[in-house]
Amino acid sequence: MESPRNSGSVIGVFDSGFGGLNILKEIVHRLPRYDYLYLGDTARTPYGTRSQEVIYKFTEQAIDFLFQKGCELVILACNTASSEALRKIQQDHLREFYHDKKVLGVIIPAVEEAMERTKNNRLGVMATEGTVSSGAFVREIQKRRKEAMVFQAACPLLVPIVESGEDSPEIVLPVLRKYLAPLLEENIDTLILGCTHYGLLEEQIRSVAGEKVSLIAEGRVVAEKLADYLLRHPEVERKLSLAGGAEFFTTDLTDRFQTLGGKFFGRPISPRKAEL
Repeated sequence: MESPRNSGSVIGVFDSGFGGLNILKEIVHRLPRYDYLYLGDTARTPYGTRSQEVIYKFTEQAIDFLFQKGCELVILACNTASSEALRKIQQDHLREFYHDKKVLGVIIPAVEEAMERTKNNRLGVMATEGTVSSGAFVREIQKRRKEAMVFQAACPLLVPIVESGEDSPEIVLPVLRKYLAPLLEENIDTLILGCTHYGLLEEQIRSVAGEKVSLIAEGRVVAEKLADYLLRHPEVERKLSLAGGAEFFTTDLTDRFQTLGGKFFGRPISPRKAEL
């Protein structure tokens, strides 16, 4: 007989803005029976231009908020937070204040999937300027396979394009061709979409990259890795409630968050204001 569930234990998903809602959409699709709580720090986005110290402080505040709201584990659905704050959160903050809680990121799942798919060890990463300059994907890939060659492309126009809603093929495809050309010239066979926003452009990216390049979209990969994690950690899974609900919080409650958030999540959302 299963032990009683703690009705307050949910899965938290945090991002500096809207993109993490695309991650949450894939997680809910893969694992619909659990309860979720999303937090977007839209009042202080983007994180990519901030110092590592500030990124850590903001991420720590978000983690505290989510745990206080009853989260059992939290996914950092933000590449900047995953690259600049995750390790310190796990090693310091959790050990001191939340030793029985878990925080996971999005970079390692994407890297692990890329390692399984590549045949020629030539991988591309398209991401924001902050993530590219952090070198997080390069470090994690070469930690696992020293001979792997990693080619990065900073794509600063893609997030504004997605968030503006001006993502028609006429606008997006020329920009993608410009960003992807140097990567494709390096004969990559695997391409990591290293920003949560890019999942919304997957079809356009595939049309430019071609069928021979395997695309790693973080949303589906993170959802699969989370499902596997819960199977391997029944002590965590048993604590999760099973009502199949989702709550949404933002640090800057605007009509734009509701409208754009619904686009990322795939259905209407009703966000509430969060004070960090």
